[in-house]
Amino acid sequence: MRKMHYSTFQNFFHKPSFKPSTKPRPFRAYSFVPFSPLAMLDPTILTIGGIVLGIAIIERILERWGVIDLVDQLTKVMRFILPVTFYSALIYFFATFMF
Repeated sequence: MRKMHYSTFQNFFHKPSFKPSTKPRPFRAYSFVPFSPLAMLDPTILTIGGIVLGIAIIERILERWGVIDLVDQLTKVMRFILPVTFYSALIYFFATFMF
């Protein structure tokens, strides 16, 4: 015989309902995001890469124009900036990458 449960209108709307009679089935979720090459398309990484590529193109254009002194100055600066940029972008990528 079933047990009857009576509730008032206020109890019906303000208290949680009865516990479900069946337990929810456990499910397994798999994520393939860490293995996707699209995860490398982070806007910050792409912006840094675009800036570095732009500087390299400007350096080649200046070299073709014959402004070797300016290219030498730019090369000296980029020898310091490029490794710092690369390693900071690499640290940023692994810090924000979801494993």
